Amino acid sequence: MDQLDNTTTEALEDLLRRRRLTEHAPLLQLGPKPDLARAPAQLSDLERLLDRYRERTATVAVVGLGYVGLPLSLAACEAGFKVIGYDIDARTVEHLNGGKSPLQHIADERIGKIVSAERFGATTDASRFKEADAILICVPTPLGPHHEPDLSFVEATAHTIAKHLRPGHLVVLESTTYPGTTTEVMKPILEASGLKSGEDFFLAYSPEREDPGNAHFETARIPKVVSGDGDAALALCNALYEQFVKTVPVSSPETAEAVKLTENIFRSVNIALVNELKIVYDRMGIDIWEVIEAAKSKPFGYMPFYPGPGLGGHCIPIDPFYLTWKARELGIATRFIELAGEVNNSMPRYVVNRTRDELDRRFHKGLSNSRILVVGIAYKKNVSDMRESPALTIMELFDRAGAKVDYYDPYFATIPPTRQHADLAGKACVPFEDYALARYDAAVIVTDHDDVDYAKLLRFSKLVVDTRNAVGALGLPETPDTVAKA
Repeated sequence: MDQLDNTTTEALEDLLRRRRLTEHAPLLQLGPKPDLARAPAQLSDLERLLDRYRERTATVAVVGLGYVGLPLSLAACEAGFKVIGYDIDARTVEHLNGGKSPLQHIADERIGKIVSAERFGATTDASRFKEADAILICVPTPLGPHHEPDLSFVEATAHTIAKHLRPGHLVVLESTTYPGTTTEVMKPILEASGLKSGEDFFLAYSPEREDPGNAHFETARIPKVVSGDGDAALALCNALYEQFVKTVPVSSPETAEAVKLTENIFRSVNIALVNELKIVYDRMGIDIWEVIEAAKSKPFGYMPFYPGPGLGGHCIPIDPFYLTWKARELGIATRFIELAGEVNNSMPRYVVNRTRDELDRRFHKGLSNSRILVVGIAYKKNVSDMRESPALTIMELFDRAGAKVDYYDPYFATIPPTRQHADLAGKACVPFEDYALARYDAAVIVTDHDDVDYAKLLRFSKLVVDTRNAVGALGLPETPDTVAKA
């Protein structure tokens, strides 16, 4: 897009109008691009910066080349920008510069194409930030041991950028965080360089909305919320992102930060609701999956959410706690959000207890010394992503109960190191063979990858505990003697 579409233009102009700054709208160029035929001296510094983004001659640096940063780099490169990818992992940098993708759901071919076109290069050298016009930050924001926000990656990145900050830089935080992080945490660190936000450099927040492995919604197809610390920062942030995605301007970084939390808290609360209904309906002999399938036929007033063995991924299990922590700082209780977290966090134990009950009911056997196969350890189907996966908690709970636990997942030959489940690191995937399946007392489907032979699993397993309705969704013949839903 060479200019803002009408909807985005109107939204941005409305923000300025409400701030009584419409007299500066010509400076921000909210309509057509500036007249390049004018003498260079007639263009202001801000107009020059805006024009670099609109002409896609700007260089963009992306910090963190993982599940957010790499797709973002691809979208910017494929729109015509030159991108410097920065990561502290030398192995990731080496793979990318060799045209290899570190992520299973992104093909090597796409990486190779932008590398060979010299639009993308990865580095571990932070001094190259000086070459960029915009620096986009896509680093982790995990939780600490007491469910408090861990902004160490954001703060470390800000300190690194501050060493190389120059006038004209646009710095955009994309990492999910609580309202106030951009202006209360990032801004002071960057301004310690001696440069001032809104005058020398421009600070903005635009939350990531990635859904790894979702072929229907890649980065360039997901509308991007944009904000800025001041109107110039907002205009620059919008001018950059609108070159490759539809933008949704909002009035402040705090609003944009709240948008991201709201999206994921909405999902967390609704998933907690269906998880609780699952337990109630199961006790009544009602299949929650059948209920949801029928309920979603209503064309209004209902949106389907699905139960599961617990929450995984970087967003939904973590983001609600960023808001509850900030709310406590203000003396506000967030009972509804915290209750949803409790329900969702209880699901791994529910799965283990349900497996114990089924073993006892069917075979008069407890978990101690039982052989359990966990099928799928990724946090979601069809991706090689284990962040916050409930499968690891489930495996540990089985182990503590005395069971002998193995796993099968076509995306993981071994379990990589994790912060919370160090004892599982290096554990190897078992073969998915007839003889191997037959030796387990129960197989528990935790992640419903498409490329698992569920028919074989049913044929050779004594008991299948299905937490994802993988068997029912495929229309395979279910028998109460073999399948239990959890």
